[in-house]
Amino acid sequence: LAQIKPGSKPEKPAEPVQTNCVPLGSWVVPGSGHVTNHNVISSAAKNSVVLLGETHVNADHHRWQLQTLAALYAERPNMVIGFEMFPRRVQAVLDRWVAGEFTEQAFLREVGWGRVWNTDANLYLPLFHFARMNNIPMVALNIETRLRRLVSEKGFNGVPVEEREGLTRPAEPSQAYLDYLLPIYKQHDRKDKKNGDISYDDPDFRRFIGGQQLWDRAMAEMLKKALTDSAQAEQPLAVGIMGSGHVLHGFGVPHQLNDLGVEAVSSLLPWDNNRSCKQLVAGVADAVFGVLPHVSNPFKPDYQRLGIRFEMGDGGALVLQVEKDSIAEQSNIQGADIILEMAGQPLKNTEDVIAIVKRHASGTWLPLKVKRGKKEIEIIAKFPALKN
Repeated sequence: LAQIKPGSKPEKPAEPVQTNCVPLGSWVVPGSGHVTNHNVISSAAKNSVVLLGETHVNADHHRWQLQTLAALYAERPNMVIGFEMFPRRVQAVLDRWVAGEFTEQAFLREVGWGRVWNTDANLYLPLFHFARMNNIPMVALNIETRLRRLVSEKGFNGVPVEEREGLTRPAEPSQAYLDYLLPIYKQHDRKDKKNGDISYDDPDFRRFIGGQQLWDRAMAEMLKKALTDSAQAEQPLAVGIMGSGHVLHGFGVPHQLNDLGVEAVSSLLPWDNNRSCKQLVAGVADAVFGVLPHVSNPFKPDYQRLGIRFEMGDGGALVLQVEKDSIAEQSNIQGADIILEMAGQPLKNTEDVIAIVKRHASGTWLPLKVKRGKKEIEIIAKFPALKN
């Protein structure tokens, strides 16, 4: 046993993290308690907009979304479904999909799925088929990644009006939103900073906030447009499918919707039953539903994702976002890095990146040549062995 020095106090053992506060298959109103499925759905369906959050790679989150969509459709069949996954320029493709003009393969090719989202399409196809089967309009909520990057770099005013895709200035963030994002930003975006703590006025942090707000504003504007553009006498129910980070605590899209005059907004989230109960605080959402945490799909092909969102430019793959707990994050790939080469091969287009990552064997290393600022560095991305 470890000895305790005279005069010292033994360390207090860490308290076990309490989980399973949202049992599988149950609805809970944070801060209040359990509630019936009927009460949640009937209450949500009375609003103008319902936001359904997700963790993009969790299959159970998408199953829950489909189940909730079906329940809402039973209450309000006059519905439109907006998707974060699509930029506005592919709206005509979504219309043609709903009209039954595409096969799955043709649809994914026409929207450029591997470029605009690059997450397993099988997770989302049941939602797309639900819309088509019931002739529910699908709405592209997002903007081009290039515009988000420009606003992050130059600020909203620094981007010419003709390049803003019609967006209006986002509402200013609340202090609570800044308090929520700052620790996340410190942890994931500034690993190379050693010059003291980061303040709310840090220019890079403010640009990061500006990029997030633009993303939220874009989706809020398209959801409002779906409400006002309807030719029917009765206003439709607009349902938004998006990452939970845009929904939590009402900071993101709900805040921008309120600023646009849409106040009847309901936020529903899936809740992994292994999450700490300390996170289940009043206001995190209107209601949450207990689901299983993400597990790897044993039927997926034997390849892994690098875990970046990127666009081609400046001589390679410009990293726009690094996913949490991804191979990229563990390899210290950072936002604004430009990946020039993978395994010694120059990157000329999106397909080069996707093909190299997909054919890279698990349990091996992938050498990358990366431009960071004015320097070129070598990074080794270590792909862990897949467990049987």
